[in-house]
Amino acid sequence: MPSAKVLEQKKVTVAELIEKLKSAQAGVLVDYRGLTVGEDTELRRKFREAGVEYTVVKNTLTRFAAKEVGLDELDGALHGPTSLAISDSDPVAPAKIIADFAKGNDKVEIKAGFLDGKVISLDEIKTLANTPSREVLIAKIMGSLNAPVSKLVRTLQALIDNGVEPADIKIDAPTAEAAPAAEAAPAEEVAPAAEEAPVVEEAAAEAPAAEEAAETTEE
Repeated sequence: MPSAKVLEQKKVTVAELIEKLKSAQAGVLVDYRGLTVGEDTELRRKFREAGVEYTVVKNTLTRFAAKEVGLDELDGALHGPTSLAISDSDPVAPAKIIADFAKGNDKVEIKAGFLDGKVISLDEIKTLANTPSREVLIAKIMGSLNAPVSKLVRTLQALIDNGVEPADIKIDAPTAEAAPAAEAAPAEEVAPAAEEAPVVEEAAAEAPAAEEAAETTEE
């Protein structure tokens, strides 16, 4: 019967596995049987460079941890030599690295895997392994974002190489819509000519009256 110390250590190991499985975006169970020390070291190096945690696990303890986080379907793969590769940042890396490594070494085999808290089939693991890595996807996105700028730079450089000075390069600005013509200010009201007529008529009427007054004075 295991001692209390051994039982306590097993509980700690299971608790650690539970936390790792909970935080992992993806992971694979690997049968590493037959790998030499050198091959195992090389595989560990590849995982480490990709930020993937890779450890040899005990099937019984892993079974308890998997059941605790809802990955009961991993139970059928937990037999024989088993190692666990998990990543909490790159869901593609664990499957991709082990699949690439297996191409040149048939001693290593993927037994099972999970993604986002769900067990996936071996075919789905293969599909996942063929997906571009996060670094490749980021590089492609950045390349597409930089493409218009790079094209402009190349165009400007070609013009300069052909003797065109940068100051001579004109870039047409968007044509602004013509502003609507300003409404003419209302002209000052001018009195109609007809209204001035009475003033003239009054002056003409005053003239005979003046003549009559002069005639009366002479008499």
